[in-house]
Amino acid sequence: MQPDVADVPDKPQTQLYAVKVTNGQEKTVAEMLADKAKIEHISVLAILAPSELKGYIIIESVNPHMVDELIRGVRYARERVQGTVSPQEVEHYLETKPAIEGLTEGTLVDVVAGPFKGMQAKVVRVDTSKEEVTIEILEAAFSLPITVHADYVREVKGAN
Repeated sequence: MQPDVADVPDKPQTQLYAVKVTNGQEKTVAEMLADKAKIEHISVLAILAPSELKGYIIIESVNPHMVDELIRGVRYARERVQGTVSPQEVEHYLETKPAIEGLTEGTLVDVVAGPFKGMQAKVVRVDTSKEEVTIEILEAAFSLPITVHADYVREVKGAN
């Protein structure tokens, strides 16, 4: 029989806490809190700032006092919401999407891995079964189609 997570003595139980922040500053606050936690050795396991959740970020920590200590004095961080957040409430923010999803012919992408890393390209063909895309590097002197895995490219936001 496997021991329950609660039965393991050297692994502290963590909780999820919501923190009110200024609207539009969620990502900034999350980055500042991550830096502060690292510098001051505050025990925080994760900070979640989903773009769909306006005015709040979620912090995973052993106890609420750590969260209070973390947000104290941080600009745009307002207060910790009383109580905890259940993991089921944030579960849908953590779903991973396949890299191929959203890529269509003509989409502008940044190449994020491989020998063409850092260049921009245009998708000319999508093979969903193999999760591959054929791209043409825009900065190249001539058109040369290259087939790469979909993980090697990221869609350029705001290009369409």
